[in-house]
Amino acid sequence: MPAPGMHSGITTDDAMNLAMSAKAVPLFEAVTKFIRDEIDPVTEKFFKLGEGRPDRWQYAPGQLELLEGLKNKAKANGLWNFFLPNAETGEGLSNLDYAYIAAELGKNPIASECMNCSAPDTGNMEVLERVGTPEQKERWLKPLLNGEIRSAYAMTEPDVASSDAKNLECRAVLDGDEWLINGEKYYISGAGDPRCKILICMVMTSPDGPPHRRHSQILVPMETPGVQILGPMEVFGEDDAPHGHMHLRFSDVRVPASNMLLGEGRGFEIPQVRLGPGRIHHCMRSIGAAERALELMVRRGLHREAFGKPLARLGKNTEVIAKARIEIEAMRLMVLRAAKAMDTLGNAEARIWVSAVKAMVPERVCKIIDEAIQVFGATGVSQWTPLARLYAGQRTLRLADGPDEVHWHVVGRAEISRFEGEPPLPQSSERGGMFSGPS
Repeated sequence: MPAPGMHSGITTDDAMNLAMSAKAVPLFEAVTKFIRDEIDPVTEKFFKLGEGRPDRWQYAPGQLELLEGLKNKAKANGLWNFFLPNAETGEGLSNLDYAYIAAELGKNPIASECMNCSAPDTGNMEVLERVGTPEQKERWLKPLLNGEIRSAYAMTEPDVASSDAKNLECRAVLDGDEWLINGEKYYISGAGDPRCKILICMVMTSPDGPPHRRHSQILVPMETPGVQILGPMEVFGEDDAPHGHMHLRFSDVRVPASNMLLGEGRGFEIPQVRLGPGRIHHCMRSIGAAERALELMVRRGLHREAFGKPLARLGKNTEVIAKARIEIEAMRLMVLRAAKAMDTLGNAEARIWVSAVKAMVPERVCKIIDEAIQVFGATGVSQWTPLARLYAGQRTLRLADGPDEVHWHVVGRAEISRFEGEPPLPQSSERGGMFSGPS
């Protein structure tokens, strides 16, 4: 018999129960109400306030005040830190319960931050909560959980294929009781935000060690001498200021030896903590982005006419709408299955499920947004709709946290390995065998 794989054959009621828990339902309802009543009405105002600011890498007067007001309301209502399952901090929601909430957060561009559930902070908080020392938690995790600061995760490098993290070259050398760091990172999301105070950096510490023991992860405060922002990396011609995706250089950066996370040479253990949850959180929010795009597509299609018909009923547009809905529901089920696998199997054991949704969801959401753009025509790529920004975000997500190809490979390799060592299929000796066509 083939070895168990992604589909283990387990179809018990519990394994297939993807319903939100009863305790999470009131929280979900409160989140949707808060987004509808508090966040949606002021979202446009937030972005309008930021237009024409003299320094693109600072927030305009009134922006942070508006944002902090929403954060304070959310915190006062218990709508805060949903993403840390089995932890003393946060709400302690399961991944499955959080999947439903994250999909709602993904419908609005500032909703996640209003409830302190934004990337990359969520993943960084997960790392600090799971493997940080008491001192590291006090200095960095506490203000992150309170929404007082922002953070970034510095892994990708410009001169190597960073999809294979064993290639990373940014070096850290132990010099007395300090790590001396030199190298470059790029596309470091969130490092442009003036509130970003801490980086988690993947660095090479043991170049002569075994491949998966050569790297470590170290906490580097942004204000450390030698940390230089060379400039923003653009995404489809936009710099995404003030959040930004920054090109960083580390020139003789010194941090205390105590800033090491988990231990020297254990850098590859941390992605099991961070990237698994981070990837699925992205996919959860992507479902919300797809829902938003479909809603815009249908509303536009019903109230815009061409050739004597509403666009929604013209040509194949009805079929396009139908396929979008079907795709969204298929993606939702896959994400819920992956979340359930993380809850029941653990992050490491559920990695194939996580790779499956990371490969599947952004690609399909891109297509749905693209179809919505077609229905809007030229307006779809303009500043008059959120579709262009939604598309850029999803297309970028096909590269972030591992490109599509890496995740397809993970799933394919796991499926192939199930049948390795199995005997070949028997050959049919006569016409009419198992794989023959009609007689």
